[in-house]
Amino acid sequence: MHTHSHNHSHSHTPLKGKNLLLSILLNVLITASQVVGGLVSGSLALLSDALHNLTDVISLVISYIANRLSGKKASTNKTFGYKRAEIIAAFVNASTLIIIAILLIIEAVKRFLNPQTIESDLVIWLSLLGIVANGISVLLLKKDASRNINMKSAYLHLLTDMLASVAVLIGGLLMKYFQLFWVDSVLTFIIAVYLVFVGFDLLKTSTKMLMLFTPENIDIKDIIREVHKVSKVNKLHHIHVWCLNDDELHLEAHLDFKEDVTLSQFNKVLAEIEAVLHEKFGINHVNIQPEFNKEDPKDYIVQD
Repeated sequence: MHTHSHNHSHSHTPLKGKNLLLSILLNVLITASQVVGGLVSGSLALLSDALHNLTDVISLVISYIANRLSGKKASTNKTFGYKRAEIIAAFVNASTLIIIAILLIIEAVKRFLNPQTIESDLVIWLSLLGIVANGISVLLLKKDASRNINMKSAYLHLLTDMLASVAVLIGGLLMKYFQLFWVDSVLTFIIAVYLVFVGFDLLKTSTKMLMLFTPENIDIKDIIREVHKVSKVNKLHHIHVWCLNDDELHLEAHLDFKEDVTLSQFNKVLAEIEAVLHEKFGINHVNIQPEFNKEDPKDYIVQD
């Protein structure tokens, strides 16, 4: 018999899809301006910033779609709805960030070996546009980024792009006043390496969630110790703990009882276990299979 219980005492303010939409429009403006400016001025750093902005637009569109999908209701053929859409969006965004960064590193090395004269005034003005527009986008998404991996991926794209624009501005000033045109490729290289580090961390986090790995802040043995303190409980085993999305932390397990309890007794024990799991571990979805003298593996972790 399976008893599935939901503890919904967690509460979240709805994520602001409108802020994402506004950020998309701002980034379309920046991208178009910087592509034209990069081609006219000959600045690789400006083009790399534009390319990064283009990935921002794509990633923000993916994030926006995922944000809208995640609110759709579950159905008989989609029992979890689209709740994992935002994790997929974060994974795609992180992957594109790393791929673009590697391409930029290759181009930066080529340009460093063959420096070119660059129209620095255009670089300076367009980098300022990038700083302002991305700065606004960063402020719009900052609050939601702290509690949602999809919003965090979009926020990181925009934050790194704002920093990239700052670097391009510095490079433009150095080129204008000191004719240091090699700075353009060096800055591109630094921006790209930074993107690899940021993207890899996000890729690792989203991959762990997609693979249903136990969250890093959860210790299975601690869960077992706490549940075993509950009256009538013999052994918690066959345990799975995973994040469905940023809001839902699930536990599924078999629970061996010391005695042949009734259903009403089991309900009381289950309520106590739910309270412990929620208060001490933040687990808000519990699925327990009760057992008594059943001959099956009693290991904590059992491969299905």
